[in-house]
Order: sequence, then structure tokens, then C-alpha cells
Amino acid sequence: MLDLSSDDITEGPVLRALLVLAAPLLVQNVVQVFQQIIDLFWVGRLANADAAVAAVGLVTPLQALVFGVALFIPFVGTQVLVAQRIGADDASGARRGAATGFLTALGLGLGVGLLAVALAPTLVDLITSTRPDAAVESVESLAVGYFSVLMLGLPVLTLSDTTEAAFVGWGDARVALYMNLLAIGVNALLDPILIFGFDVNPALAALGLEGLSASLYDATGFAGLGVEGAALATIVGYALGFLLGATFLLAGRNGGMLSREAFDVEVPEFRELFDVGLPVAGQHVAKQMADLVLVVVAFTLGGAAGLAAYFVGFRVAGVATIPSSSLQQAAQSVVGQNLGAGLVERARAATWRGAAVAALVLGALGVAQWFAPTVIVDALAPQLEGRALDLTVLYLRILAVGYPAIGAAYLFQAGFNGASRTRTSFVASLLQYWGVRLPIAVVGGLVLVTGVEAVFWAVTVSNVVAAVGLGAYYHYSAENGLFDLPEEGVAAD
Repeated sequence: MLDLSSDDITEGPVLRALLVLAAPLLVQNVVQVFQQIIDLFWVGRLANADAAVAAVGLVTPLQALVFGVALFIPFVGTQVLVAQRIGADDASGARRGAATGFLTALGLGLGVGLLAVALAPTLVDLITSTRPDAAVESVESLAVGYFSVLMLGLPVLTLSDTTEAAFVGWGDARVALYMNLLAIGVNALLDPILIFGFDVNPALAALGLEGLSASLYDATGFAGLGVEGAALATIVGYALGFLLGATFLLAGRNGGMLSREAFDVEVPEFRELFDVGLPVAGQHVAKQMADLVLVVVAFTLGGAAGLAAYFVGFRVAGVATIPSSSLQQAAQSVVGQNLGAGLVERARAATWRGAAVAALVLGALGVAQWFAPTVIVDALAPQLEGRALDLTVLYLRILAVGYPAIGAAYLFQAGFNGASRTRTSFVASLLQYWGVRLPIAVVGGLVLVTGVEAVFWAVTVSNVVAAVGLGAYYHYSAENGLFDLPEEGVAAD
């Protein structure tokens, strides 16, 4: 039932192709976000839970900013190039696109990762400088440790995600699913061990294995790495996931997705990949820089309580948007392959139908979140109380209002990205985050003195504006023939 060939994508029912390709991606994204929830679940049970949760929340936008620089260029560039070339029956070109993505991922992962490690203390100091009275020393040191360990593993993360992109672009989302299941399974097993060690391990205690825990502690003396253990578990999991993907590649999956000749890459291949991937990377960098400023504003207005609320809301929204992000990844391949085959109307249909499905699904999730925010908080961060708890409940309800808009916006971006018009998504993100979200947060919170609630409303209002704007421009673009000549113009914007 989940088998999908290139012919199915370019000739079969559009909605079926979209949903079948999205199904394993949905599971993949569920387990990816599940990994983040696992980290929050265990970090929130450390003895210094308030400082630990605040520390991870402090560097989350910074971490995403680095991912925007190092990961999205090879990830999106590889997926779109491979999809378009498979749609045009150019298997050798698709292999070159995949090889170019792997080389780019390795280079960016090494260079950006080492630079991020070197700058970690300076970046954390910069974030907390607006309110030093609320930034206890333990929060800063924990944030630096967590971020540094994660950045040391950046080459593994970029290679793993780019491998997934190559398979999805080829129309084979199953391997990406297998890679993520392995990565998250390993992470789930290692998290409580690397965070707590064997001295007082809540996971082993919950299983009634206190005696085993004590014996292991006597033998190893390992008392855990705290938040750094959470970062290390993530890296090990994705390293094993990448090795699984590489095994499929070397075994000749899909008739052979790589060859020695494919790695003889010339400059035009890198240029084409960067032409597609760089605007998307810029889009995510713009978003994460805005989110980083929002963290500073939330911290300035609400202190540790406001920051904890923002971080929990960030994680919950990551879970809620799984269906739309999965459909977005699938739509980029469906749109890319159909445009590569010259089937413009099918590409448009995939975008609009995907947007409708994403909006409906996220709307239903938003209703559930509106009526049960305390259940969500109790499940993820039971140690939160007082003002931190009140602000978190408020933010979850405000976020829920904009969920349908988030779903639709993801799919409109996929429609542009699959056509190689990634600059459109980049400009839309600049307007969404820097033209709408930040001004509302800064003016509302700092000028009108409405408090940290201004940050919460800024997020939802900007999501709605982005969905309406992207939908209107996609309709205008399609009606005016901007996608009608992919063989001449898909690489331009």
C-alpha cells in the first residue's frame, strides 16, 4: 500500500501520491520530535530542572540558527535537484545531485560546527546580557555545555539529513523513516543513562532495577553528564542512523543511487545546489535569528518563567506541526518530479490539496490544545509551577489559534520550493518574522508594556499573515504562468 514509484508520482492520483509519500515522513517526523520531547522529559527531571530546562531553551533558537546555515543548503538542494532529475528520467544527474549534497553537507558540518563550538560562550553571554540578574551562572554554563557537545556532532547531523533528502527526492521515503527510527530509538535508550548515569537513575528505578543501577554505579562510577548527556545521545543516535542510510546506498537501493563517477563533481553542480538551497537556508536563518531575538525579549520581559513558557510552547508547536512539515517534504518531491516531467497542473494540484489537508489537520490539533493545555504541560514539564505554569498555559492557547495557518503556509512554501523558486519562501519568511513578528513583540512588550504576552501573540499573528500572503501570491503566480516553463525557468526566481 505504501509502495510508490516515480510513475505513480507523475501519473497516478495526485493526492494519493502526496499522502503515500508523506506517510513514512510523518512517522519519521513524529520520532524526530519525540526525540526532542524525550530530552525535555528527562532534562525536566534533573535535580536542577529549572536551570536545565531554561538552559536548553536558551540555546534552542541558537542551535536552530546553526542548523539553518549548515543543514538546509544540502538538505533542500539535494531533495529538489534529485526529484526534478528523476522526474525528467535523468538518473545519472540525480546521482550527481546526491553526491554534491553529501560533499556540501560534510564541508558545512565541519566548518560551521567548529566555529560554533569556539563561539559558544560568547553567544550565550550575548543572549543573557539583557537581564543578568535573571541569568544565574548555572544556566549559562549548562547552556554552553549542551550547545558545544551538539555542535561537535554537526557533521553527523548534516550528513544524516542530506542522506534522507536524497532518498525522499528519489521518491523513497521509507529509508528516511528507517534511519530516524533507529536514531530516535538509540537516543531514547541512551538519554536517561547519559543524563543521569547509574547513581540515581529514574528510568531504572521506574523499572524496579535499583539493584542493577547500584551495581553498575559501583562498577563504573558514572553519575551522568546532565544536559550534555542529552546532546551526546542525540549525536550517537543520528550517527547510527546515517550508517544505516549509507548501508542502503552502498547496497544499490533504487537501482543504484550513487556511483564513483557521481562524486567527480564540477563547480556548476555546487552552484545549482546552492541556488536552490541557499535561499531556504537564508529563510531558516532569518527565522531563527528572529526567534533568538524573541528569546531575548521573552527573557527580558518574563525572566526565567517567560523563557520556560516560550521553550515549552516551542517544543509543543514542533509536535503539532509534524503533519504539515511531513506534507511539505512530500510536496516538494511531488511538485519537483511533476515539474521535471512538464506536468504543471499536477504540481499546482499537489500544493493546493496539500494546503487544505494540512490546515484541517492542524486545526483539529489546535482545538485539542486549546481545551487541554494543562494536560500537555503536566506531561512535558511537571516541575513547572506558579508564574511559569500560568504563562505556559497562556502561550499554548495563543499558539493553537494560528495552527491552521501554519499548516497552509508550509504547503505553499513547498509549492514554490519544489519549483526551485526558493527565494520566494525566503522573502516570505523575512516579512513574516522581521516585518510582522518582531515588531509586534518589541512594540507590544517593550513600548506598550503589555508584558511577555506580546511575544506570544506576535507568533500567532505572524503565522496567519504569512499563510494569507503566501496563498495569495501562489495563486497569482500560478495564474500568471510562472510555473509553465520549468525547462527554462525552474532554476530562476
